[in-house]
Amino acid sequence: MDANILKMMKRNYGKFFRSGRSVAAGLFCLLLTIVTSSHANNSILVMGDSLSAEYGIARGAGWVKLLEDQLQKQGSTWTVFNASISGETSSGGLTRLPTLLEQKKPGIVLLELGANDALRGLSVDETEKNLRKMIQLSKQSGAKVLLFGIQIPPNYGLEYTKRFKQIFAKLAAQEHIELLPFFMQGLAAHRDLFQADNIHPNEKAQALLFKNVWSAMGSYQSLLKSNPMP
Repeated sequence: MDANILKMMKRNYGKFFRSGRSVAAGLFCLLLTIVTSSHANNSILVMGDSLSAEYGIARGAGWVKLLEDQLQKQGSTWTVFNASISGETSSGGLTRLPTLLEQKKPGIVLLELGANDALRGLSVDETEKNLRKMIQLSKQSGAKVLLFGIQIPPNYGLEYTKRFKQIFAKLAAQEHIELLPFFMQGLAAHRDLFQADNIHPNEKAQALLFKNVWSAMGSYQSLLKSNPMP
Protein backbone atom coordinates (compact mmCIF):
# COMPACT_ATOMS: atom_id res chain seq x y z
CA MET A 1 0.00 0.00 0.00
CA ASP A 2 1.25 3.51 -0.83
CA ALA A 3 3.06 5.18 2.10
CA ASN A 4 1.10 8.43 1.67
CA ILE A 5 -2.19 6.55 1.89
CA LEU A 6 -1.02 4.84 5.10
CA LYS A 7 -0.11 8.21 6.65
CA MET A 8 -3.51 9.65 5.71
CA MET A 9 -5.31 6.65 7.25
CA LYS A 10 -3.34 7.03 10.47
CA ARG A 11 -4.20 10.74 10.67
CA ASN A 12 -7.89 10.06 10.07
CA TYR A 13 -7.93 7.22 12.59
CA GLY A 14 -6.29 9.47 15.17
CA LYS A 15 -8.91 12.17 14.60
CA PHE A 16 -11.70 9.60 14.85
CA PHE A 17 -10.25 8.15 18.05
CA ARG A 18 -9.88 11.58 19.66
CA SER A 19 -13.40 12.49 18.57
CA GLY A 20 -14.73 9.24 19.99
CA ARG A 21 -13.07 9.93 23.31
CA SER A 22 -14.61 13.41 23.38
CA VAL A 23 -18.08 12.04 22.71
CA ALA A 24 -17.63 9.37 25.37
CA ALA A 25 -16.40 11.97 27.86
CA GLY A 26 -19.35 14.19 27.03
CA LEU A 27 -21.82 11.36 27.55
CA PHE A 28 -20.19 10.48 30.86
CA CYS A 29 -20.45 14.09 32.07
CA LEU A 30 -24.10 14.21 31.02
CA LEU A 31 -24.83 10.99 32.90
CA LEU A 32 -22.99 12.29 35.96
CA THR A 33 -25.02 15.49 35.86
CA ILE A 34 -28.29 13.57 35.67
CA VAL A 35 -27.34 11.31 38.57
CA THR A 36 -26.10 14.22 40.69
CA SER A 37 -29.24 16.22 39.95
CA SER A 38 -31.39 13.26 40.99
CA HIS A 39 -29.64 13.06 44.36
CA ALA A 40 -29.75 16.83 44.89
CA ASN A 41 -33.54 16.82 44.49
CA ASN A 42 -33.89 14.37 47.36
CA SER A 43 -34.37 17.21 49.86
CA ILE A 44 -37.06 19.35 51.44
CA LEU A 45 -36.64 23.13 51.74
CA VAL A 46 -38.58 24.87 54.52
CA MET A 47 -39.19 28.57 53.88
CA GLY A 48 -40.76 30.03 56.99
CA ASP A 49 -40.67 32.61 59.76
CA SER A 50 -40.46 32.32 63.57
CA LEU A 51 -43.18 29.65 63.58
CA SER A 52 -40.72 27.34 61.84
CA ALA A 53 -37.42 28.79 63.13
CA GLU A 54 -37.71 27.47 66.72
CA TYR A 55 -38.31 30.94 68.15
CA GLY A 56 -38.33 30.88 71.95
CA ILE A 57 -37.83 27.12 72.27
CA ALA A 58 -34.82 24.82 72.61
CA ARG A 59 -32.77 24.14 69.48
CA GLY A 60 -33.84 20.87 67.91
CA ALA A 61 -37.29 20.95 69.54
CA GLY A 62 -39.27 22.43 66.66
CA TRP A 63 -41.65 20.78 64.22
CA VAL A 64 -39.03 20.82 61.45
CA LYS A 65 -36.76 18.60 63.57
CA LEU A 66 -39.71 16.29 64.21
CA LEU A 67 -40.15 16.06 60.45
CA GLU A 68 -36.50 15.08 60.06
CA ASP A 69 -36.89 12.46 62.79
CA GLN A 70 -39.96 11.00 61.08
CA LEU A 71 -38.16 10.66 57.76
CA GLN A 72 -35.24 8.90 59.44
CA LYS A 73 -37.60 6.64 61.35
CA GLN A 74 -39.21 5.38 58.16
CA GLY A 75 -35.84 4.90 56.47
CA SER A 76 -36.25 7.69 53.94
CA THR A 77 -33.17 9.16 52.25
CA TRP A 78 -34.81 12.59 52.09
CA THR A 79 -33.18 15.39 54.04
CA VAL A 80 -34.57 18.69 55.35
CA PHE A 81 -33.00 22.13 55.09
CA ASN A 82 -34.65 24.72 57.32
CA ALA A 83 -34.17 28.19 55.79
CA SER A 84 -36.71 29.82 58.13
CA ILE A 85 -35.86 33.16 59.75
CA SER A 86 -37.71 34.84 62.61
CA GLY A 87 -39.42 38.00 61.39
CA GLU A 88 -39.28 36.95 57.74
CA THR A 89 -41.86 38.42 55.35
CA SER A 90 -43.01 37.16 51.97
CA SER A 91 -40.83 39.83 50.38
CA GLY A 92 -37.74 38.67 52.25
CA GLY A 93 -38.47 35.06 51.40
CA LEU A 94 -38.86 35.90 47.72
CA THR A 95 -35.49 37.67 47.75
CA ARG A 96 -33.71 34.65 49.26
CA LEU A 97 -35.51 31.89 47.39
CA PRO A 98 -33.72 31.89 44.00
CA THR A 99 -30.31 31.31 45.60
CA LEU A 100 -31.67 28.58 47.87
CA LEU A 101 -33.32 26.81 44.95
CA GLU A 102 -30.06 26.93 43.01
CA GLN A 103 -27.97 25.72 45.94
CA LYS A 104 -30.25 23.11 47.49
CA LYS A 105 -32.22 21.96 44.42
CA PRO A 106 -35.11 20.74 46.62
CA GLY A 107 -37.67 18.24 45.47
CA ILE A 108 -40.25 19.70 47.87
CA VAL A 109 -40.68 23.25 49.17
CA LEU A 110 -42.71 23.87 52.34
CA LEU A 111 -43.85 27.49 52.20
CA GLU A 112 -44.84 29.00 55.56
CA LEU A 113 -44.83 32.77 55.17
CA GLY A 114 -47.24 35.69 55.39
CA ALA A 115 -47.89 36.13 59.11
CA ASN A 116 -45.35 38.93 59.47
CA ASP A 117 -46.81 40.68 56.43
CA ALA A 118 -50.09 40.93 58.34
CA LEU A 119 -48.44 41.99 61.59
CA ARG A 120 -46.83 44.87 59.70
CA GLY A 121 -50.05 45.77 57.94
CA LEU A 122 -48.66 45.11 54.48
CA SER A 123 -50.96 45.00 51.46
CA VAL A 124 -52.81 41.72 50.97
CA ASP A 125 -52.25 42.07 47.23
CA GLU A 126 -48.49 42.40 47.77
CA THR A 127 -48.40 39.33 49.99
CA GLU A 128 -50.33 37.34 47.42
CA LYS A 129 -48.02 38.50 44.62
CA ASN A 130 -44.89 37.55 46.57
CA LEU A 131 -46.20 34.12 47.55
CA ARG A 132 -47.34 33.42 44.00
CA LYS A 133 -43.90 34.27 42.65
CA MET A 134 -42.26 31.98 45.22
CA ILE A 135 -44.60 29.16 44.24
CA GLN A 136 -43.91 29.66 40.55
CA LEU A 137 -40.14 29.82 41.03
CA SER A 138 -40.24 26.61 43.08
CA LYS A 139 -42.32 24.81 40.45
CA GLN A 140 -40.05 26.02 37.65
CA SER A 141 -37.09 24.53 39.51
CA GLY A 142 -38.83 21.15 39.53
CA ALA A 143 -40.00 21.20 43.15
CA LYS A 144 -43.43 20.32 44.50
CA VAL A 145 -44.93 22.95 46.81
CA LEU A 146 -46.94 22.71 50.02
CA LEU A 147 -48.40 26.07 51.03
CA PHE A 148 -49.21 26.67 54.71
CA GLY A 149 -52.45 28.53 55.37
CA ILE A 150 -52.08 31.32 57.94
CA GLN A 151 -54.87 33.12 59.76
CA ILE A 152 -54.76 36.32 61.83
CA PRO A 153 -56.94 37.62 64.71
CA PRO A 154 -60.06 39.63 63.83
CA ASN A 155 -58.70 42.74 65.58
CA TYR A 156 -56.87 43.51 62.33
CA GLY A 157 -60.24 44.31 60.81
CA LEU A 158 -62.82 41.90 59.45
CA GLU A 159 -62.22 42.78 55.80
CA TYR A 160 -58.43 42.53 56.04
CA THR A 161 -58.64 39.30 58.05
CA LYS A 162 -61.01 37.71 55.55
CA ARG A 163 -58.98 38.70 52.49
CA PHE A 164 -55.75 37.54 54.11
CA LYS A 165 -57.19 34.12 54.93
CA GLN A 166 -58.44 33.69 51.36
CA ILE A 167 -54.98 34.21 49.84
CA PHE A 168 -53.79 30.69 50.57
CA ALA A 169 -56.72 28.64 49.23
CA LYS A 170 -56.82 30.90 46.18
CA LEU A 171 -53.13 30.41 45.40
CA ALA A 172 -53.27 26.65 45.97
CA ALA A 173 -56.19 26.29 43.57
CA GLN A 174 -54.80 28.57 40.87
CA GLU A 175 -51.24 27.22 41.03
CA HIS A 176 -52.29 23.58 41.46
CA ILE A 177 -50.26 22.90 44.58
CA GLU A 178 -50.90 21.20 47.91
CA LEU A 179 -52.41 23.24 50.76
CA LEU A 180 -52.31 22.92 54.54
CA PRO A 181 -55.51 24.93 55.19
CA PHE A 182 -54.48 26.19 58.63
CA PHE A 183 -50.97 25.55 59.94
CA MET A 184 -51.95 26.19 63.60
CA GLN A 185 -55.11 24.09 63.53
CA GLY A 186 -55.93 22.80 67.03
CA LEU A 187 -53.80 25.33 68.91
CA ALA A 188 -55.95 28.47 69.15
CA ALA A 189 -58.21 27.26 71.97
CA HIS A 190 -55.32 26.06 74.13
CA ARG A 191 -53.51 28.83 75.99
CA ASP A 192 -51.07 26.31 77.44
CA LEU A 193 -49.66 25.67 73.96
CA PHE A 194 -48.39 29.24 73.55
CA GLN A 195 -45.45 31.19 74.89
CA ALA A 196 -45.92 34.25 77.11
CA ASP A 197 -46.46 36.50 74.08
CA ASN A 198 -49.64 34.57 73.15
CA ILE A 199 -48.38 34.46 69.56
CA HIS A 200 -45.69 31.81 69.27
CA PRO A 201 -46.39 28.13 69.95
CA ASN A 202 -44.31 26.67 72.78
CA GLU A 203 -42.28 23.47 72.79
CA LYS A 204 -45.28 21.38 73.77
CA ALA A 205 -47.17 22.57 70.68
CA GLN A 206 -44.54 21.44 68.19
CA ALA A 207 -45.85 17.87 68.01
CA LEU A 208 -49.25 19.18 66.97
CA LEU A 209 -47.73 21.48 64.35
CA PHE A 210 -45.75 18.55 62.98
CA LYS A 211 -48.91 16.42 62.88
CA ASN A 212 -50.68 19.12 60.84
CA VAL A 213 -47.78 19.30 58.38
CA TRP A 214 -47.31 15.56 58.08
CA SER A 215 -51.01 15.03 57.38
CA ALA A 216 -50.88 17.66 54.62
CA MET A 217 -47.89 15.83 53.09
CA GLY A 218 -50.00 12.75 52.42
CA SER A 219 -49.66 13.00 48.64
CA TYR A 220 -45.86 12.95 49.00
CA GLN A 221 -45.63 9.74 51.02
CA SER A 222 -44.81 7.41 48.13
CA LEU A 223 -42.17 9.88 46.97
CA LEU A 224 -40.60 10.17 50.41
CA LYS A 225 -40.41 6.40 50.73
CA SER A 226 -38.64 5.96 47.39
CA ASN A 227 -34.92 5.65 47.95
CA PRO A 228 -32.85 6.19 44.79
CA MET A 229 -29.79 4.01 44.34
CA PRO A 230 -26.58 5.66 45.61
